[in-house]
Amino acid sequence: MRVMNPSVLFLVVVVLLNACSSAPEKPSSSVPSTSSTSGRYPGKDNDWGPADEIDMSHVPDAAPRYEIRTIAGNKNPYTILGKTYNLLEDERSYKERGKASWYGYKFNGELTSNGELYNMFSMTAAHKTLPIPSYVRVTNIANNKSVVVRVNDRGPFHDDRIIDLSYAAAQRLGITQVGTGDVEVEIVVPDDDPRPPLRAARKTDVNNAPTVQSTGVTATDNVLPPGTYLQIAAFAIEKSAQQFAASVGSKLTYPVIISVVTNPANLFRVRIGPFNDAQALQVAREQLQKIDIFQAHIVYQ
Repeated sequence: MRVMNPSVLFLVVVVLLNACSSAPEKPSSSVPSTSSTSGRYPGKDNDWGPADEIDMSHVPDAAPRYEIRTIAGNKNPYTILGKTYNLLEDERSYKERGKASWYGYKFNGELTSNGELYNMFSMTAAHKTLPIPSYVRVTNIANNKSVVVRVNDRGPFHDDRIIDLSYAAAQRLGITQVGTGDVEVEIVVPDDDPRPPLRAARKTDVNNAPTVQSTGVTATDNVLPPGTYLQIAAFAIEKSAQQFAASVGSKLTYPVIISVVTNPANLFRVRIGPFNDAQALQVAREQLQKIDIFQAHIVYQ
């Protein structure tokens, strides 16, 4: 029996190990957007999504409403990655078709452009030139599914993409597996929104801008509209909702309620609140995370 030379055997083992460790990666179009500059989020160089698809059908669309716009998130113009962007002078007629992408765990819990915390399981989005906040309806051209999202962030900074969606919005549209999709994005303006078009900032605008706190949010922004809740679950069986609400309620300092929807079928939604300001809402989020509940989203009732 012929014995292999030890040096040759070593090379064979190395080649085999390298072959095992260099399995094909997913194509770039099948992963979330990675539009941030490298090193901004230590330990999170690449973006990623849930290992298994999470059904986001229970997450309601964003509810368009009048919100005060401040300088937070609305610097105009602004420059990033060497390119300068000007906000739309009149977003009320905005409608565009192009590619949508989505962003996930790398950014989850990080600050958005206006100082809010990104929640990949709520109905939000990033846009390069729409004022913040804005509301848009995004429709997947391939399957005609649509969602309404609230724009509270900037991006995606890729020339071939027009909007970066939260995981929840992308999952509802059916693009989380492929990574991107052809969409139509159209502005949704609340009926009671009287604001004039937003134009490029002048010196007088900057001098008269509201004082911004260290979080990037003004004191006015801290006040939430009446009936603001965090929804943490939804059940088809009332007893299940009651048991879950009782279990969660014993670990929180905020009221837990069950909101019932009867059309088209009974649905028992477990919610926390109401909250009067953003600080209380954030404290509630932190309490939920301590008991391993990360998929809370804001609703209004």
